[in-house]
Amino acid sequence: MDLGLDFGTTHTVVAHADRGNYPVVAFLDEEGDARDHFPSVVADDGGTLVYGFAAVEAARRGVPSARSFKRLLAEPRITPDTVMRLGQREVPLFDVLSGFFSAVLDALRTASSIEGRLDGTTPVRAMLGVPAQANSAQRFLTLEACRRAGFDVAGLVNEPSAASFEFAHRQARSITSRRDLVIVYDLGGGTFDASLLRLSGTHHEVLDSFGVNRLGGDDFDHALATAALEAAGRSWTELTEASSAGLLEECREAKERIGPQSRRVAVEVPAADGRPSTPVTVPVDDFYAAVTPLVAATTDAMEPLVQSLRSPEGDGDELPGVAGIYIVGGASGLPLVPRLLRSRFGRRVHRSPMPSASTAVGLAIAADPDAGFSLRDRLSRGFGVFREREGGAVLSFDPVLDRSLRTADALGGPASAEPVVVTRRYRAAHNIGWFRFVEYSSVDDQGEPRGDLAPVAQIVFPFDPELQRTELGVGGATAGGPSLLRGLPIVRLEGGPLLEERYTVDPAGIIELSLTDLTTGYRQEHVLHV
Repeated sequence: MDLGLDFGTTHTVVAHADRGNYPVVAFLDEEGDARDHFPSVVADDGGTLVYGFAAVEAARRGVPSARSFKRLLAEPRITPDTVMRLGQREVPLFDVLSGFFSAVLDALRTASSIEGRLDGTTPVRAMLGVPAQANSAQRFLTLEACRRAGFDVAGLVNEPSAASFEFAHRQARSITSRRDLVIVYDLGGGTFDASLLRLSGTHHEVLDSFGVNRLGGDDFDHALATAALEAAGRSWTELTEASSAGLLEECREAKERIGPQSRRVAVEVPAADGRPSTPVTVPVDDFYAAVTPLVAATTDAMEPLVQSLRSPEGDGDELPGVAGIYIVGGASGLPLVPRLLRSRFGRRVHRSPMPSASTAVGLAIAADPDAGFSLRDRLSRGFGVFREREGGAVLSFDPVLDRSLRTADALGGPASAEPVVVTRRYRAAHNIGWFRFVEYSSVDDQGEPRGDLAPVAQIVFPFDPELQRTELGVGGATAGGPSLLRGLPIVRLEGGPLLEERYTVDPAGIIELSLTDLTTGYRQEHVLHV
């Protein structure tokens, strides 16, 4: 069975391919009621990690729990060894991720609207979504955790790119030869992404993407909770960890009930000393005033996409060539969001009729080989390396892969026949090469990285043949063993070897690197995800 799996910050939504239709899977909660999502929650229930609806029920009993653990993946120093705190316990984040996906797979087979079509032997093929701004570590960990859980992962697609498939499937008539561009505005529970795509039939091409890694519905919930505490004459410091989590959950549900005509929001503020909770009402206008800067941050982030389209002659068409700004993501359901977007960018704003499920539906379309869609994406982040100069006294930055680099077809179509490969050759000038790889959001006029910077890996490579023999003798970097090079001084090397760097970028945005001394044949291979 072909599925689209949208791993969300607060909700995980799954859709499946069914003869040209892409219905959303319903999951059964602890009461046996059908829900259109599986909660992205983990709890430590007596030493056992439980997920989804079981975790939500455990959290209500005061069990240590964590919602929005997906947000940890956006941290700049995330690795497979990163741990997260769950009450007084530290748990490897990768174990939490793989356990969560295992719980999703088990729920699909035993407590969902498609359980009768799955058994323990039926392959479950899933197309996974990730934020467009996700770094390599986030992509790798999401992919590997889903594979370990038992899914047959068909590929990894950026979430706004997936939503463009749902837009094309639902509103094909909106795309014309004069208006073949779509801006996808994706405001989820923890991240914001905006992508500009060109749609030509079933072929979609990403022209550019911008976003904010830590901005989403969680921040709106916190703003409403703060306003509710102020209305109750309370503060965050008075609440226990469990009470704070309960208040945020209460505010999330209250936020999702806000409609265009809502004037007040009712919230129950928990007491710290066991007394009854305090019911308060927060004027919607006050809540909107508190979160308007958050929405403004999203429109500021997408402004480069819009600015690139505006006519310099000012012919009256604010967005020439654009069929629409398509609003998706659970947090975009707040009526304030389309209101502010229309105010800033004009009337050509369309909100998905199913904003929380649009990405999952698009992923299911991408997973369906009969749908015939193809996608040409681009790197949303640049990739470069700090190198040694002047005998190790100076570091210089070398941008290796520009963020505009086009990747292979993310769906495995004809456009992906050849991998995206960048090769560099040069004469080494030192005895040791110390490569400090990073991902970056932008560079300045001097080519130095600016803005969001995430370390990827540090790799030590011996240029000196004698050091190469030493490394091989102790099972060094090429065998995954300890390197003896890190404590050695870096000195200039006369007549250094010819080195080849070969970067291969897969459709998921994960980079494989091979470093080869073409003189001696010494070689190292690395997957650059940490």
